[in-house]
Parts: sequence; C-alpha cells; structure tokens
Amino acid sequence: MFKNYLKTAFRNLTRYKGFAIINIASLTIGIIGCLVIALFVWDEKKFDKSIPGGENVYRIYEERKDNNATTYAACTPPMFATFLQQQYPEVATTARIMMRNDKFLMEVGEQKGYEEKGLFVDSSFFQVFPLKFVKGNPATALNEPATIVISEDLAKKYFGTVDPIGKTIKIDKDDLQVKGVMAKLPSHFHLDFNYLMALPSAGIAKERMANWTWHQFYSYIKLKPGTDAELVQNKFQAHIKKEIFPTLRQEGSTFLPFLQELQEIHLRSADFVYDNAVRGNATYVKALTIIALFVLLIACFNFINLATARSFRRAKEIGVRKVIGADRQQLIVQFISETVLLAVLSMIIAAAATFFIVPSLNEFTGKAIQFNPFSNPALGLLILTAGIVIGILAGIYPALVLSGFQPIKVLKSMKPVGGGISISWLRQGLVVIQFALSALLIVSTLIVYKQTKYLNNKDLGFNKEQILYFQMRGDVSRNLETFKTELKRSPNVVSVTSGYGLPGDQYAGDGIAIPGKEGDKEYSANVFIGDHDYVKTLGLRIIAGRDFSKDMATDVKEAFIINETAVKELGFGTPEKAIGQRLNWDEWEPEDSLNKVKKGRVIGVVQDFHYKSLHEKLSTSVIQIYPQVAFKVAVKLKTTDLKNTIAFINNTWNKFSPGYPLDYQFMDDSYGKMYKSEEKLSDLLWIFTIMAIVVGCMGLFGLAAFSAEMRTKEIGIRKVLGANVFNIVALLSKNFLVLVTISSIVAFPIAWWAMDNWLEDFPYRVTISWWIFGIAIIAALAIALFTVSFQSIKAAIANPVKSLRTE
Repeated sequence: MFKNYLKTAFRNLTRYKGFAIINIASLTIGIIGCLVIALFVWDEKKFDKSIPGGENVYRIYEERKDNNATTYAACTPPMFATFLQQQYPEVATTARIMMRNDKFLMEVGEQKGYEEKGLFVDSSFFQVFPLKFVKGNPATALNEPATIVISEDLAKKYFGTVDPIGKTIKIDKDDLQVKGVMAKLPSHFHLDFNYLMALPSAGIAKERMANWTWHQFYSYIKLKPGTDAELVQNKFQAHIKKEIFPTLRQEGSTFLPFLQELQEIHLRSADFVYDNAVRGNATYVKALTIIALFVLLIACFNFINLATARSFRRAKEIGVRKVIGADRQQLIVQFISETVLLAVLSMIIAAAATFFIVPSLNEFTGKAIQFNPFSNPALGLLILTAGIVIGILAGIYPALVLSGFQPIKVLKSMKPVGGGISISWLRQGLVVIQFALSALLIVSTLIVYKQTKYLNNKDLGFNKEQILYFQMRGDVSRNLETFKTELKRSPNVVSVTSGYGLPGDQYAGDGIAIPGKEGDKEYSANVFIGDHDYVKTLGLRIIAGRDFSKDMATDVKEAFIINETAVKELGFGTPEKAIGQRLNWDEWEPEDSLNKVKKGRVIGVVQDFHYKSLHEKLSTSVIQIYPQVAFKVAVKLKTTDLKNTIAFINNTWNKFSPGYPLDYQFMDDSYGKMYKSEEKLSDLLWIFTIMAIVVGCMGLFGLAAFSAEMRTKEIGIRKVLGANVFNIVALLSKNFLVLVTISSIVAFPIAWWAMDNWLEDFPYRVTISWWIFGIAIIAALAIALFTVSFQSIKAAIANPVKSLRTE
C-alpha cells in the first residue's frame, strides 16, 4: 500500500512539473535558511556547557547608576571576590582576572614577538575553570609570583620540541617561569586567551587590592553544590548598600553587584561595558530564528496555496477514487505522501546545499561549525525526520480539503464544489501573510541598514582618519620629548601627542570635584591625559575658551578642558560660563602626600567627541596634562606616501627602543571593529529578505499561472470583444496587487513597533522615516507586479481562437 502511495505521488509530481519545481525550490530555500540559522543558534547556545562544575560558577557584574543613567559593567573591584571568599561559607572559591588589553613582548632566546590575549589571574583560576593541561599541574601552576602558563601553540612556537616546564620566558623584559602548558581551550568557552600570568606579577600594591571602588577585575565565584545563588546575591547586595554606599564620594553614583550564571555570559552580556568575554547577542539570535521560520512558513504556505489552487485539476481523480471505494483516510494518506515526498526531496537538496554553505558561514561568523549529514547517520536521520514532519505539517490542510470533496457533485460539475469559497479566502489570506512577512523584513532590513550606516558615518566630534598610535616601550618613555621632536622632522607627520586615553582605545574612568564652601562635590568622569598637542592632533573642536598653550606655564599644573556634556552635568550652564570654573582632581602619583590634589580651572570646552562606541551614551569628560602617566603616542599623518612615512616612524622608534618592535594600529580601524555585529546583522537581513521575497514570488508565480489558466476562455472572449493587452494584464494583476497592498498595511505597524524597540538599545539612533515604508510598499508592489505580469502578459497575447474553439 505504502509503495503504491509513493508511486502515485511520484507520478503526480512528474505530471505537474511546474507545481513540483516551484514547491521543491521554495521549500529548499526555506529549509536552507532554517538549517543555517539552526546551526548558528545551536552553536551559540553551546557556550560554557562543557565546563566541569559550570552549573555552580557565576560571574559578578555591576548595575551602575550615575545621575539617573543606568549601565551594566562586567568589571568589578578586587574586594568583591576577597570579601565573598572570606565572609560567605557558601562560596567554594573565587577567581579574578585583571582587566588589561595590552600586548606583551614575549621572548625566549632569539625568538620574540608581541603576543595578544595574555591575562593576569588568581592562582585559583583553574579551580573555577578546570581546563586540561598538556604539561604541569593546574592546582599549583600559578601559586607563586612570576609564573606563567602558556598554550600548546605558544609552547611549540617558542620552545619547539623542548619541554618548556621550568624554563624562563621574558614578558616585557621581566622573567617568568613556565609552570604549565594548556591544551587547546574548549571550543565554546567565553574566555579567549593564549597565556595566563600569576596576578602578583602585575605588581599591584596590597592596599590597591583592598579597594572597593577600583573597578578593574572580572570576578568569578564558584558556589558549593545546592547553594541558592539568589540568596547569596541578596546578602551581598545588602552589605554593599549598608557598608559601601555611604563611603562613596561621587554624588549620585552607585554600583550594585549581581550574579550571572556561567552559561548566560555569552548571550546575555551584549549591553555590558568593559567586557572581555566572547559575546553573542540573545536578541539577534532570537530575531534570526524568527526570520528563518518566516522563510520556512512562506514556503509551506506556497505549498498549501498551490495544492488547494490546483484542486480543480484533481477533482475528477478524487471523485473517481471515492466512487470505486477509496475512503477519506486513504486519500489523506495519499496526499500527505505527496507532500512528504516533496519535503524529503527538498530537505536532501537543502542539506547538500548547506554542506557547501557552512564554510562560508564559518568565515562570516568566525566559528568552526561542522555539518555533514552524509557521514553522520544520527544527523542524517534527524534531518530526514524533520523533512517528514515538515511535509506532514505543510500537507495536512490541503489533504483534508481535497479528501473532503463530494464525489457526486464533483463528477457532475467537474469542479471542487463544497468549500470553494473558503478555499479561495484561504489562498488570499495566505498570500497576505506571505507578503506581510516579506514587507516586514523589507522594512526591518532598511532600518537596520540605515542605523548601521549612521553608526559608521556619524560625526564623532574629532577626526579619526590617518591617526596612527602605539604604546611607549623601552627608552621612548624616558626620552619622550626628544622622540616626538624626531617624529615631527618628517614632512608627512602633521602632529604628535602623547598621554593616557585615546578615542577608541583605553581611557580612565575616574572622578572630578567642584570645590565649594561646604566641601568638594564629586562627580564621576572619564579622564584623558594629553599634552599641548592633544586637541590639535585629534582634531577636537573648541567651542569656548582656548587650547593648552606652551606659552602658559600654569597649564600643566592647573588647566582642564571639558566636553559639552560635562558643562551640563557639572551645572555650569553654558560653555562660555564654564570657562574659569574651578575643578579639583586627585592625582594618581602624589609626590609629597597620599592625597595630593590637582587644583585648577576650566580653560576650554570642546564639542562632544565620541571616544567610545555609539552603543554607549557620552558622559562627563575631562582632558588635562599630566606627564607622569604618559602611556601611548598618537601621530597624525598626511595621506601622501603613507608607506614611507610609517617606515620613517619605525626607524625613529628603533633608534630609541631597539629591543621592542614597533606595534602600531590606526584609530579608524579601532572604530571599524565596534559595529561588526550590526553590519553582520544587516548583511544577514538582506540575505533572508531576498530569500523570503524569492520564495513568496515563486508562490505568486504559481498562483498567477493557475489564475490565467482558469480564466483562459474568459480572456479569449474579452479579447474578441475588444480588450487590449493592458486591459487583460490589469484584470489578472489587480487582485494580487490588492492583496500585496493589504499585506503591507498589516505589516507596517508590526515592523514599526519591532524596530522602534530595537533602536531603543542605541542612545544615538536614526528616526524611522515615513519614506522607509513608502519604499517597502513600492518594492513589494513592483516585485509582485513583475512576478504576476509574466503570466498575465503571456495569457493576454495568446490567440483567443485557440481557447474558444474548444467550446
């Protein structure tokens, strides 16, 4: 019986080739979209699930409130972990990672190079994250200062076949002893590093490590099995509110700790600031999942539409089958068998296509997803089962409709009498849903594209182009002024500056105080340390007051430049009124006391400049001269002869610091990396929108062909009576265009609501303009008209004699 069902199903597919091609193609496209997104989502959800004991590991993050603004930060003070370990018996162990993004010069003999992804960690790190070792003992590897654990790749690079355990590696000229070699990190670990150094090697003072307000560490705790994490969190928060909040000096500024499950870090930290985790985005994952399902739904709706539309062709077949004894159950199985055959064929083609698409997906996402259902029987069986399920779900309604025709009426009128009107309404309803989903995707894609373009092209308040910067090393820092003078000898060097804190790079989160009769009033601020050429080199725009001047000897000790936001948040009123206002700042390196304060005045106000991602709102920023902590050099270059200019900078560097290779980067490259996730989302939306439109058009094409066929004689009569090609095309296209218009009207409010919610995550965002919806409806109508017009024109130019002579 089953063999007969399949044979009949195959005959029907070969008989109606156009129907079969459209359905197989649309289902294939829909399934490809679902498979690709399913692989991506599955990979995203695997993060940190392979860490032994990971269900008891939590990361501490902060909810920061500053003048009614709320942000979430991944970095915490060093005392968080210390206090929890000492005061809470529920805590099994803790581990801290110091927040640093530096590259370190690694040297072993003559072999040397700058190595990224090096972390300073507590000795308990491997108790929280029990990673595999190739050599060494993880329990004791970082128990002593000046010790290091390296990856297997670094061990091969620097030691070759020699056992590195006990050997010495120089890190920025300091000797560290190798105590362990790690195996390759788990493929879905939220931390990415190549080597780990014992935290004492960072040289942080003991008093600094006892600080409650120095937010410089990623803190993890491992709770004892069965511990209520929420209870621990509540107790810790109560302590912070009672004991720490009263000691905070910055007005309106608080930070509250929360515990984040290990497995949530990857997908639930997209809006965190100062995070070093390998992060995904739960919102984007959900959105892509929904979009993939949209494409599959459109493909399934195509099948339902075309199956019910061609019910007239099969009416006689159904009537004859029922007369000779076929019951409804047999007919249902027969029709579902045809659908399942279609779906399974589509699934096989889609699986083969996905196999070739996955390498491109890996290149696009930076992942290492594996997909080969042809060599993995379990995966192949799962995909085959999914094809059968899709076939059943897509075919069950058409099967019920077709099997419900009454044989007497069918054979008498040769039409699917009974339910014809409801079938017509269903087809039209499905067309509306299909194009509503397509219109929704068109609008969403246009808005995401507009926002991404805005992020990349917004005026940042300074000029990031042609600025090269690098960290000072060796004798460069000891001969800084001479080094800068040497660089300026090149005619292609516009200006040079040095300091701590550059846009798109590291800067200091600190505080500033306004002195008053009742004492200092403190505010949080981002502090940028520069020199007399800082404003000029970055192209900052002074809107009130003046720049730092070498002619003003007091500028080094007493001058501050602030941004527009600082004028508002510090209560100065206008930029002009801010000039001359007094400010105090606690110096980082006091010379004659532990609390030396730099007392000065505002000499200038610069236009707000976006020194961080546009995902984050600007805050109070202060620029000052403080040579003691100069850390990096930035060089503004001319666009001409860039290659030779960089060679000149490198040669100059080697004169001052031959022991360190020059390691530079361009500022615009740093900004380009900030919006990669939005750019990728935009690209994916374009791909899926095109897929949805193509699938929808396939269904519309099939329905247009069916409509033209059903009205062949009507068209012939109209042409005989004088109708021209335009009249016939308008007649056949009108109904479809009305449906597409209705679908757009249905989709637009949903699209506006969804995208307005998405844009709320951006403090700097585009407006949702009316023209976006205009473009969407014009595009939808144009696509529908183009799709339908092919069949309409074909029917309109046909010879009416051929259609009428059969009467």
